[in-house]
Amino acid sequence: MRCLSVILALLVSDLRAANPILSVADPHAVVFDKTLWIYPTGGGGGTEFFAWSSTDGSQWKKHGPILRLDEVRWIRDDGAERHFAWAPCAIRKDRRYYFYYSVGPQNPTPSRIGVAVGDRPEGPFRDSGKPLLTGGSGFEAIDPFVFQDPETGTCYLYAGGSAGSKLRVFELSPDMVSFKREIPVKTPRLFTEGPFVHHHAGRYYLSYSHGNYRDASYSVHYATGETAIGPWTYQGVILASDHRHKGPGHHSMVRLPGSEPWFIVYHRWNDREGGGPFTGKRETCIDRLEHTPDGKIARVVMTDAGVDLMQGGSRR
Repeated sequence: MRCLSVILALLVSDLRAANPILSVADPHAVVFDKTLWIYPTGGGGGTEFFAWSSTDGSQWKKHGPILRLDEVRWIRDDGAERHFAWAPCAIRKDRRYYFYYSVGPQNPTPSRIGVAVGDRPEGPFRDSGKPLLTGGSGFEAIDPFVFQDPETGTCYLYAGGSAGSKLRVFELSPDMVSFKREIPVKTPRLFTEGPFVHHHAGRYYLSYSHGNYRDASYSVHYATGETAIGPWTYQGVILASDHRHKGPGHHSMVRLPGSEPWFIVYHRWNDREGGGPFTGKRETCIDRLEHTPDGKIARVVMTDAGVDLMQGGSRR
């Protein structure tokens, strides 16, 4: 009986830590005060945002709704009948939390990006009062990502992709809810959507999704640069489909304070056959990310075991 209890306990432990960790998509992962937060698409009815938090990567607490589109007064200004909440990100600056989010539809009215402000990572967030960025002329205002340059302290917003496959970069004003200027950049090779920037060992890494999110072509690629705004040199693939896990993408990268390992948080289609298009729910997973001595990123091997953040690495 005791042996059976031990086995069951181990099985429960493995299930809690196994990939996928959440049935949501477009996960933006960020650490606030030694707690890992994920801000994704999904978790509700499609017109609201939620967040999840964890201290070990195994057990997750759901928060929210942290923002509802019906609380945003400018949502209906485009005249569209329906709107959708997509692909957010969050950042802390000067003890306040800023939540950037995409609002659809993309057709026939252009997509928009909004920004809301809160006093805690779990919200509630209050919208700033107007769209931060509106799409048009071949540009889709989707997938916002905000990065604070550790070298200069400057905050940049990266956004865009999908049909237009165009990346735009803006320097944010000190208030974090308006732009100081747009910075002309060249869209990197094979860019589709979902930009993300991180800084490691003096080098800047711009990573992004390529392909169609509904099929096996979806993948994560990256480029490197000497500054947060490029110019960027294409380096290759980080994540791509394998025989069991399809269409990995719309990722984020995170490292716990005082910890050496990096982790990649992304969504994928599990247990699908063929090349797609796939239906159902995309699911969020966490795997180990490794930088090689020459400044490259090793290709990520997707796992079902996931990672143990407390031990700083992959589960065995």
